Amino acid sequence: MISVDEATRQVLATARPLPPETVPLPQAVGRVLLEALHADRDFPPFHRVAMDGIALSFEAVAAGQATFPIAATQLAGMPPQALLDAQTAVEIMTGAALPPGTDTVVRYEDLEFHEVNGQRIAAVRVPPPVAGHNVHRQASDREQGALLLPAGIRLSPAEIAVAATIGAATLQVARQLRVAVVSTGDELVELTETPLPHQIRRSNAYMVQAALQQAGVQSEIFHFNDDQEALRQGLPPLLAAYDALVLSGGVSKGQADFLPAMLRELGVSQIFHEVHQRPGKPFWFGEKAGGAVVFALPGNPVSTFVNFYQYVLPWLRRCEQPHSKLPRPTALLATDFSFAPRIAYFLPVRLELSPYGHLLAHPQKSGGSGDLASLLQCDAFLRLPAEPTDFKAGDAFPLVRFR
Repeated sequence: MISVDEATRQVLATARPLPPETVPLPQAVGRVLLEALHADRDFPPFHRVAMDGIALSFEAVAAGQATFPIAATQLAGMPPQALLDAQTAVEIMTGAALPPGTDTVVRYEDLEFHEVNGQRIAAVRVPPPVAGHNVHRQASDREQGALLLPAGIRLSPAEIAVAATIGAATLQVARQLRVAVVSTGDELVELTETPLPHQIRRSNAYMVQAALQQAGVQSEIFHFNDDQEALRQGLPPLLAAYDALVLSGGVSKGQADFLPAMLRELGVSQIFHEVHQRPGKPFWFGEKAGGAVVFALPGNPVSTFVNFYQYVLPWLRRCEQPHSKLPRPTALLATDFSFAPRIAYFLPVRLELSPYGHLLAHPQKSGGSGDLASLLQCDAFLRLPAEPTDFKAGDAFPLVRFR
C-alpha cells in the first residue's frame, strides 16, 4: 500500500502530451494553445481617441485659446480627417483615429457648445493638463511582432478576444482527451428503471461524466455486470479507443471483484493497488502499452468522487499542459477535529472566507463513503495526514476542491 503523495506522483508520471489539432476560433475556448501568437500590427494600430469630445492642438489651448469652431465631425471607423487650421477642432468619437494636426482630446464633459451664424462652436471649460490627454498612443500596449499568447496556455474568453483581434480564424490546440466511463455491478440499474429493494440506480458513471464535462473532456458511459466473460469481451475495444478508462466498482476483495485480475489478463500493467487513504483505499491504477491509462476506482460514491478529484483530474490537466505546475491550494481547519485511524483522511468540508482573507474549512458530517448525499453540503475535501490523529483549528492542510 502506498501513500497519497506517492500514488499522485505515479499517476502523473503516466501523463502523455496530447497531439495538436486545428479548430475554428469559436471552438477553441477552454482548450490548450499549441502555437505562439504574435501581434500582426501595433496595439493600438493608430493614435486612438479615448473619449467622446473634440480633437485639437494642445499648443492652441496652451496659448490661451478657449473657443474652437468645429471644422469636421469624425466617427469611429471613418478615415482620419486632417485639421488644417490649428484654431479649429474636430468633433470626434471614442475609438476614432486621431486626426493629423491634432494631439489632444477634450471630453464632452469639459466643453460647452453654442452656434454662431450656423457654425458649431466648442468652448473649453476645463483645459487639458498636457498634450496627448485622452489619447491612447499607437503601440503603447504592444508593438507589432510582440508575443501575445505563448504556446501552452489555456484559452479563456480574454485570449479568444486577442486571437480575434489579430485575425486568427483557426487555432492549433491540444486534442481533447477521450475518456470511457465504466460502471460495474449487478446491483446497478438504468436511470429510467425502478430499482428493486436490493438494487440502486447508476449514479457514479453520471457523476464522473459530469465532472469530465466540466473539465472540458469528452466521455462516453458504459456498463458491465459482474461477469468475467462480459469484461473480457467488452474492455479491449475501450482500451484501444480511449486515452483513459475510469472504472467504478469491482476493485476490492469481494468474490465478484474481478477487475484487477481481468485488467492484468488483458495486458494492462498494474502500477499500484491500494492507497493509504480513506475513503478510496482500494484504488487500482495501471496502463496498457500503446493504449489507455486505467483508473479503477472503488464503487462507493464518495470514494469514486474523492479519487476522481485527487488523481484523475490532475492527470487530465497534466496531459493537456505538461509543463505547467498544478495548483496546490490549502485551507485552515476551522474547528478542532479528531480521526483515530492512522491513515490519510479526506475530510468533507464547507469553505468560508474569513474577514482576514483566509480560507476556512468547516468539517461536515458524513455517513461514510456510501453517503452520496453528504456531498451536497460540501465544497471540498481537506486532506489530513496519517499522523497525528488530533488536528487543531488554524492548522493548514492540502485542499481538494470540487466547487
